Amino acid sequence: TPEGAFYVYPSIVECIGKVTPKGRRIDSDTDFVTALLEEASVAAVQGEAFGLSPHFRISYATSTENLKEACARIQKFCEELR
Repeated sequence: TPEGAFYVYPSIVECIGKVTPKGRRIDSDTDFVTALLEEASVAAVQGEAFGLSPHFRISYATSTENLKEACARIQKFCEELR
């Protein structure tokens, strides 16, 4: 059981410079989380807000079912970047 924060900060270094299926170029973690929200309906926070660019913050203070769905959407989103 976590005794502190309920967050993880995955790296998106390999996503920088890529383009989403809707034509949005990912030049920063802010671009990434904006596109993730608008194109995959997953809310996250850019790592830059915490001095952790190029990462993004995910809260895991939710149900396992919600986390699995969010992770599946994030994975699909990243796989579709070109």
